[in-house]
Amino acid sequence: MNSSSQLYSQYTLPSGTTLPNRIVKAAMEENLSNPNLEPDEALWNLYETWAQGGVGTMITGNVMVDHRAMTGPGGVVLEEGTSLDGFRMWSSKAKQTGGKIIMQINHPGRQVLAKLGGNVWAPSAVPVDIGKLSKLLGKPRAMTESEIFETIQRFAKTSQLAEESGFDGVEIHAAHGYLISQFLSPIANQRTDEWGGSLENRSRFLIEVIKSVRKMVKPNFIVAVKLNSADFQKGGFQFQDAKEVISNIQTLGVDFIELSGGNYEAPAMQGESRDGSTISREAYFLEFASEVAKTATVPILVTGGIRRKQIAESVLDSGVPLVGIATALALEPNLPNDWKKNQELESRLPDPNWKSKTLKGLANMAMVRYQINRLSENKRPKTNISPIVRLVMDQIRLSRLTKRYQKWICNHS
Repeated sequence: MNSSSQLYSQYTLPSGTTLPNRIVKAAMEENLSNPNLEPDEALWNLYETWAQGGVGTMITGNVMVDHRAMTGPGGVVLEEGTSLDGFRMWSSKAKQTGGKIIMQINHPGRQVLAKLGGNVWAPSAVPVDIGKLSKLLGKPRAMTESEIFETIQRFAKTSQLAEESGFDGVEIHAAHGYLISQFLSPIANQRTDEWGGSLENRSRFLIEVIKSVRKMVKPNFIVAVKLNSADFQKGGFQFQDAKEVISNIQTLGVDFIELSGGNYEAPAMQGESRDGSTISREAYFLEFASEVAKTATVPILVTGGIRRKQIAESVLDSGVPLVGIATALALEPNLPNDWKKNQELESRLPDPNWKSKTLKGLANMAMVRYQINRLSENKRPKTNISPIVRLVMDQIRLSRLTKRYQKWICNHS
């Protein structure tokens, strides 16, 4: 079978669930919840649009396991007591053409905006270092053991509720510098108890989350993990660590592992790194993923910069069975159908040629969010835009959503 037709071939995961094709919509931060932190028309429209575009599987943007700790304003929360009606509608809209929908579940840990407030929990009280912009983030405090156990249970409860709501699976977010990734990092995790120190101890939190989730859901419910191939920081989580973690978690009933990289301090997931290593502009993490795929006993999904059919095919040729696409689907939601007809994506976002990697990262996210917003309103994407204008407009919108969240917290505390 050539790699083109292989892109559209079915793929059965270890739990027995079959994906309609190899193209996976990777997670992007949407910030599209309603005032109750639940999904409504905006997210339903967005996922219906992607479903009709021919993608086989969709992974949602962050769904938070705790309303007191948000990756950003306008985020969706699913926890004990949340109404499931909006979630049921979300999953049914996403699955209308026979595709699968997986909920990405997350806790931000120390990566919480200061003005958003809430619990800035972390393995250790080590703040995020993004230079002059560091004060934008809250001051973290080290979690107690009971908070660690409570958070593990929250991941399991959210998974159970996702299954009840018609989702086909969950993806545990253990990458990009969020809480689980912080436990894995020797920079962020300086604990001296059983949750810190050796890689075995630093992996314990992730392992306990996977085990608790697996216990709470049916055997054919997809449980995936998103993991950094590396943090791209000196002294941080390295390629070798990632390989060891993969070999330890692949026996726990994991259906696939999505490989990405970086965090707020070194945004490698956007093709930037802090240690000066250059990441190729397309399929950033493919080299590592194809190396891992040779020995891994679970399927590997690679995401990061894939926007051309030829690159997607080269992923499959390298032995990695699943292709994750994010930004390209925000620019062209019909991409999988277009590729089938041998049409290529022409549109690109402008590249802000700025010194600050953090500001550049924020502008890129703002431009992608703008496209997602348009899709949620049933409008076409628009790429002839100014990075600086989109960044300013995005900050204004997020500031409005921050006030809305603070009001919600006041009413619910």
